[in-house]
Amino acid sequence: MKKIVIVGAVAGGATVASQIRYYDKDAQIVIFDQDETMSYAACGMPYVIGGEITDSSSLLAATPEEFKKEKNIDVRLKHRVISINRELKVVEVLNLDTQQSFEESYDVLILSPGGTPIIPKTPGLESSNMFTLRNFNDMEKIKHYIKTEQPKSCVIVGAGFIGLEMAENLVNLGLNVSIVEKSQQVMNIMDVDSSALVEKELLAHGVKLFKGNFITKANGQHLDLDLGEKIQADFILMSVGVSPSTELAEKAQLAIGETRGIVTNEYLQTNDLSIYAIGDAAENIDFITGDAKRVPLAWPAHRQAYIVARHITGDNIPFKGLLGTSICKVFTQSVATTGLNEKTLTDRHMNFKSLTQKSNSNAGYYPDHEKIFLKIHYDAATRKVLGAQVVGGKGVDKRIDVLSTAIYAGLTMDDLQALELAYAPPYSTPKDPVNMAGYKAK
Repeated sequence: MKKIVIVGAVAGGATVASQIRYYDKDAQIVIFDQDETMSYAACGMPYVIGGEITDSSSLLAATPEEFKKEKNIDVRLKHRVISINRELKVVEVLNLDTQQSFEESYDVLILSPGGTPIIPKTPGLESSNMFTLRNFNDMEKIKHYIKTEQPKSCVIVGAGFIGLEMAENLVNLGLNVSIVEKSQQVMNIMDVDSSALVEKELLAHGVKLFKGNFITKANGQHLDLDLGEKIQADFILMSVGVSPSTELAEKAQLAIGETRGIVTNEYLQTNDLSIYAIGDAAENIDFITGDAKRVPLAWPAHRQAYIVARHITGDNIPFKGLLGTSICKVFTQSVATTGLNEKTLTDRHMNFKSLTQKSNSNAGYYPDHEKIFLKIHYDAATRKVLGAQVVGGKGVDKRIDVLSTAIYAGLTMDDLQALELAYAPPYSTPKDPVNMAGYKAK
């Protein structure tokens, strides 16, 4: 009987355990996680804070008791794995309640440790009410603070996915929200023109933007910015990004890559073939270029979990790489991206062309229609689609998914013309915006 030990019990860890059990009814499976909750929907946390989701417990997909009863998987929360002995195939585990440590043996070890919020070193930051939003407990702390202290203002540091989702939800709670972003644009994974549409939406809803800026000093509610502005906020939400939690892997001398993630092969194995890595801390490759890539989002973690489970149980399905397909709601607009952006294509000296397409989401005569901005990059020689961004009021998810599928399938701009996409006035136009982009590329 194979013994499998898993570090981390959220998206990657809980999913890989369930998948392994589906294919192997006899394996002994043990999961360790240092937090108090497991298998929660982290992507829903901003909407719980904003009151859009009223029951925070609805984010909890499972409990240790349910995993034990329904799947015979042993989940031990508030247990931190502190070292790996690769030669003996044992991990050292610290029980955070008792502070007692013990050893657990394994045949296969799966690392799904996630990431740690990045908190810039800022003089005086300890004098401010500062929060991060990484786990269920963080969410509950922010909720409690807002309910009991009834703050009027917040500064969000970082204009990525979490920062923008939190901006919307805090504005909806009636707070004055400012965003401080070190780069010159919000959502800097997008091209400048796509980002400008997101910025316009934020400003239209009263969010103040301080781009190319960062906090140099904090004194309680008073914050000094690098470009000289002085702003005030009842609390700070640090949303700068996530650093992969690789300390355990580094101590065990597992290879760490250029993205600072744990290097994995096409089956998510590390340089020790009995140890796998998945989720936010795992470094994979870009689907298009083959370059090192790390995408700390839910879809990669779930896909990687499936591939690891199949590999452990005897079916070799390779992981083909990451496109980084993602979508974010920003007030009335949806913002989505897939594949390579303009900066990456330019930095790699790739021979590419770009086009933009402005369309209605569906029939203009139908009362419920919105504007869509679509941008596509494609190979100048082969005309294969390399990347896309879509911003609009509705139908954005449909278009980005079609374009992500087109990249995966190796389709060209000319193929986009020929895609037979669903049409009725409430949903699209006779020639969908994706079709129109294909015709425009001619």
